Amino acid sequence: MIEDFHFLRPWWLLALLAPIAIAWMASRFTDVRRQWSAIIAPHLLDGLVVEGDGKSRIRPWWLLVGVLAIATIAAAGPTWQREAPPFVEDTAPLIIAIDLSPTMDAIDITPSRLERAKLKVKDIIALRGGARTAVVAYAGSAHIVLPLTEDASLIATYVDALATRIMPVEGKDTGKALQLAEDLLGREDSAGTILFVTDGIEQKAFEAFKRKSKDGIVVLGIGTADGGPVKTADGGFLTDSGGARVFSKLDVEALKNLHALTGAGVATLTTDDTDVRWVAQRIRTNFAEKTATDGDRWRDLGWWLVVPITLLFAVSFRKGWVVRLAVLVIIANGVIGPGSAQATELVDIWLTGDQQGRRAFEEGEFEKAAAHFEDPMWKGVAYYRAGKFADALDAFAAVDTAESWYDQGNALLHLTKFDEAVTAFRKALTLRKDWSEAQTNLAIALKLQKAMKDQEEEQQEDPNLPPDQIQFDDKGKQGKAGQMSIAEQTSEMWMKNIQVSPADLMARKFSIEAAGSKP
Repeated sequence: MIEDFHFLRPWWLLALLAPIAIAWMASRFTDVRRQWSAIIAPHLLDGLVVEGDGKSRIRPWWLLVGVLAIATIAAAGPTWQREAPPFVEDTAPLIIAIDLSPTMDAIDITPSRLERAKLKVKDIIALRGGARTAVVAYAGSAHIVLPLTEDASLIATYVDALATRIMPVEGKDTGKALQLAEDLLGREDSAGTILFVTDGIEQKAFEAFKRKSKDGIVVLGIGTADGGPVKTADGGFLTDSGGARVFSKLDVEALKNLHALTGAGVATLTTDDTDVRWVAQRIRTNFAEKTATDGDRWRDLGWWLVVPITLLFAVSFRKGWVVRLAVLVIIANGVIGPGSAQATELVDIWLTGDQQGRRAFEEGEFEKAAAHFEDPMWKGVAYYRAGKFADALDAFAAVDTAESWYDQGNALLHLTKFDEAVTAFRKALTLRKDWSEAQTNLAIALKLQKAMKDQEEEQQEDPNLPPDQIQFDDKGKQGKAGQMSIAEQTSEMWMKNIQVSPADLMARKFSIEAAGSKP
């Protein structure tokens, strides 16, 4: 609308004085008659001045004035439209709640509902391209499998390990899963989405869905209306009290009622990727809708003025108007070669070290990025992504901020320097109070520090115990290593420090959490 027209950066309009000044000076000093009128009589001047042939009335300074004027208006940011924040699909956090109740082992979908659900979850993760995702497992109780992370391979590892047998409480309590997922999203600054992958939602959970506040909910139903028998861990089939096989059916009508009552997005499993693409679109749409009311911004439309600027520059190809330095640079770069020292010098003219590092970082060349970065924090992040934790530690140490100490702590954890990691996380919390991530990692570092000291003590008592080995006491003796609180460790530390299968690890973790939640 014309009434919404304004400039995002109106101070740039002061730069219009430059083309005005150029036009005034050019018109004054290119007038030959005016220059000589003070020293040559007018009747002689008419015979001495040779006029042009009149074929070309365009002057080079006209081009310069026009380009500068249009470029100034473009830089001022003309706008009259609003837009949602960029990278919506990249920043929208997602919590995936996977149903692990016994009926998810039904085989009406081959090889089973749960196995097909795992495939769909991995397809969704791949489609989101590294966006932050968390995984929650639930049956009669609900537990965090992984907190929000961008590590798709880690998510795939733990999703593959999910099984109905690992849940400590039988039954299905979707309300608990919803509450746990909302708690996870409550720690985020941006709106997120909760995806339930389930073969049904019980009626008693409808009220919990209806009361949900800021977070969008999507349900992907797994199963068929005809249903199928439910397999058990021993290879048999689940039976009821009368000995008859239990046939579990997907209650499609209940899902429709859930959508009508709460507005939650509901879909059922498809044989192609239609359901996956639908889920991804719902996540993007939900995030855009949540941020549109308070997070939208004016759309900068100045870039459209690049078109007339380009057309005006086309005139500059007239002989003698401009020196084509840019063309010479491009040709030189092509002849010399992009990887040569001369080409590098040309790049250095136009891009700073941090800009070159950012380009390499986005292309996944982290070591190359670290070599270019001048900013110590970015250099440290690049080394960290490249797996060079000692170099990352050195880079982070050049800055004395809460973020720097936090990153130093993470690097020290990878270097198994737990004492120093504890000190780093405490320093970060000193500079930034109540930082939840630093508090969580401090707890991890303290547990690992204690575990290492306990191991050293046990190895002194039993020198035959292999180093760097953590044992679980399956007989309930609860040795020192077995007392380590698994529930408080992040998934990354589980993978690196505990030599046990993810399924067994989650079973133990969930059992401890379920026991701790009982009154």
